[in-house]
Amino acid sequence: MKQARQSAWTLLVALLWLIAGCGGGGGATAGPAPTPTPTPTPNPTAPQLTTLRSDLQSPWGLAFLPDGQMLVTQKGGSLVRLAASGQGAATTITGVPAVASAGQGGLLDVAIDPDFASAPWVYFSFSEPGAGAEAGKAGTSVARGKLTGNALTEVAVIFRQAPKVTGSGHFGSRLVFARDKTLFVTLGERQLGSPAQDLAQTLGKVVRINRDGSMPGDNPAFGVGARAGLWSLGHRNPQGAALHPTTGELWVSEHGPQGGDEINIARAGANYGWPIKSYGCNYGDPVGDACRIGGGVHAPGYVEPLTYWVPTSVAPAGLTFYSGAMFPEWQGQLFSGSLAGTTLWRLQLSGNTVASRTAMHADLGERFRDVRQAPDGAILLLTDSGKLLRIHR
Repeated sequence: MKQARQSAWTLLVALLWLIAGCGGGGGATAGPAPTPTPTPTPNPTAPQLTTLRSDLQSPWGLAFLPDGQMLVTQKGGSLVRLAASGQGAATTITGVPAVASAGQGGLLDVAIDPDFASAPWVYFSFSEPGAGAEAGKAGTSVARGKLTGNALTEVAVIFRQAPKVTGSGHFGSRLVFARDKTLFVTLGERQLGSPAQDLAQTLGKVVRINRDGSMPGDNPAFGVGARAGLWSLGHRNPQGAALHPTTGELWVSEHGPQGGDEINIARAGANYGWPIKSYGCNYGDPVGDACRIGGGVHAPGYVEPLTYWVPTSVAPAGLTFYSGAMFPEWQGQLFSGSLAGTTLWRLQLSGNTVASRTAMHADLGERFRDVRQAPDGAILLLTDSGKLLRIHR
């Protein structure tokens, strides 16, 4: 009997211990609270690409008006105004003179006066057909007109490339205002090569003019017989240009032949070597190091490019430095469109050195004709297929 009572007592103690261990007892001690898992900081939103419109006709150049509206040139000869959104109906601006729109020619770049609020001049470059003794020929010209409603008034040509020649290629041309409000104009050598080294011609040059077409007194002196307005020479077909936001220097991109497309800083009096030196090859030559024109290396007689593309040409077009707040990780970088390469290039810089090149949106198969930073920090692209694209967050 004594043994039975002891077994019952042992069973009761064990049962009470089991209940307490399961948390059923009011005096049970709670375990430590689990450590909360920190919420990860979200990564910045990836850049998005939106098509704003796809009904433009071979758009070439884009400029922003002070209210955010856009002026877009169309190669066939029309200038249109778009809403700040890039969408909605396009309004045609009248007053543009006739253009020679064959081949690479047509209505090209557009820029607005630095003092547009008080002097609403719009500047545009175009391939101007010759007349009289120059009939059948063409050259890059620059005109300006006052934007009054939906018309350009007081239109006048303020610069003409000389001489006009036959052919329909390598007109250039980009328009960039310097900090002193003079105007840089990039000019192709019209597929003729040697005029790029001829100081009596403005083919294959960068020129610098005043807003009324007169010549600045502090342009570089090239000597007797040099054409007025010359800034730099030895260019092939510069279709991109932008002012560096810190140094104020003019950067240009230009087409090589087979390979050899370049980015340069166009400095006063400098010679960039075409057609004597190029990292590209003459058409028809097997592409490789051995065929580089003049051996490729420009120095010491000519200026070395900051970067160049070999062996395949990308045909750079449009150029802009990024300084917006939408993509802080891209600030200070250089963006270039490309035609043959159907790619947007992002160039990371270290001072004046191109540290790296990144290809973007090659999957679209688009010929990127112009690239501009929008007032809100987005990047806008014009394509030869007629699209206006927006890179944004």
